[in-house]
Amino acid sequence: MLQNNIPPATVTDRCRMTPDLTVERVATANLPTKRGSFKIAGYRSLNSSEEFVVLYKGEMDRETPTLVRIHSQCLTGDVFGSIKCDCGPQLHRAMEMIEAEGRGAIVYQQQEGRGIGIINKIRAYALQDEGADTVEANERLGFEVDARDYQQCAEILFDLGLCKVRVISNNPDKLKALEAAGLRVVERIPIEVRSETPAAHYMRTKKEKLGHLLEFD
Repeated sequence: MLQNNIPPATVTDRCRMTPDLTVERVATANLPTKRGSFKIAGYRSLNSSEEFVVLYKGEMDRETPTLVRIHSQCLTGDVFGSIKCDCGPQLHRAMEMIEAEGRGAIVYQQQEGRGIGIINKIRAYALQDEGADTVEANERLGFEVDARDYQQCAEILFDLGLCKVRVISNNPDKLKALEAAGLRVVERIPIEVRSETPAAHYMRTKKEKLGHLLEFD
């Protein structure tokens, strides 16, 4: 059942064709992890300095609705285990879901801090220490609330051979962006993970100011 309220009529015939790609696959290898065994591929943008990583497993084809997640880099959460956000637990949960399914892909994009970069993210953290929320901090630093772009993430999914996707996300903007790129989003898979108390304000801001589809009270 489609849960993101995007009407199927918006899906274009681009899903049936091979689009012109602005990314290239550079290398692929095996990656055994604590959460399952995956393939890992490195992609390079052809029009910027951005690089991407994708973890995937199973056979990819255009007709099988496949679990996917677009995960924006969060050095503090994914690597250092910060409990100011839910990013690390979400990433790990998505890996577990794909391992259990036996098929799926996670595109890991290097757009830290909703696109402002790690140094500016730390500056935003300092403002949050003074009481600002994540939206207010970005605005006070002169940045957009969310400057991420998902077009090349969608191109990577096309390159893997996907067309119909079941997106692991609470962010409606990601769903709309993948649809706009020509993928067919047949289902949204919610991903809510147990978060530590310091993340509560961050989660509420995502729900109330960014429209994330969260069910918590």
